[in-house]
Amino acid sequence: MSQFLRPLVLSGPSGVGKSTLLARLFADFPDKFGFSVSHTTRPPRPGETHGKQYFFVPVNEFKDLIAANAFIEHAEFSGNFYGTSFETVRLVHEQGRRCILDIEAQGVRQIKASTLDPVYLFISPPSLAALRSRLQGRGTETDASVQKRLATALKEIEYAKEPNVHDLVIVNDDLDRAYDLFKQVALGEDIVTDPLPPLDD
Repeated sequence: MSQFLRPLVLSGPSGVGKSTLLARLFADFPDKFGFSVSHTTRPPRPGETHGKQYFFVPVNEFKDLIAANAFIEHAEFSGNFYGTSFETVRLVHEQGRRCILDIEAQGVRQIKASTLDPVYLFISPPSLAALRSRLQGRGTETDASVQKRLATALKEIEYAKEPNVHDLVIVNDDLDRAYDLFKQVALGEDIVTDPLPPLDD
């Protein structure tokens, strides 16, 4: 079934819960989906493994890949580079799995200009205040980086509000509810899309 489903591009602000949703999906359906592992120049966080969460590469290697047109999309975010390679998406397809890509808003714009024809899903926080408390609760962010991520989140939600940017929106106000909707989307089922929340804090 999965090889007939278009790739799924997942986007949403940092801290919104995308990694948690993906981890549950892959645990529940170990054979149906494949994650497009991105390249990044940021250092690994505790518990992250090269080739699993990301391919962690030095800046010069990343720039060589850009020069070789190896990326479907790439972006600079918080001083680090991130990119999705054509090769990783192809490998998932060859395994007969539905490819899921976790992409920043900047990358979504680039994918729209590429030959990839995915389904675009935006995961939204219920409010910016809720997102702030999640980011602060991580314990990995400084006050300055929380502010920077919130400013980026605001831009991402503004972009998501533009017509025809995303096919579907899920507001992660309750993890079990959000996961149930996410699972249906990933399996190719129809859902009623959530309205995007207002941008005021």
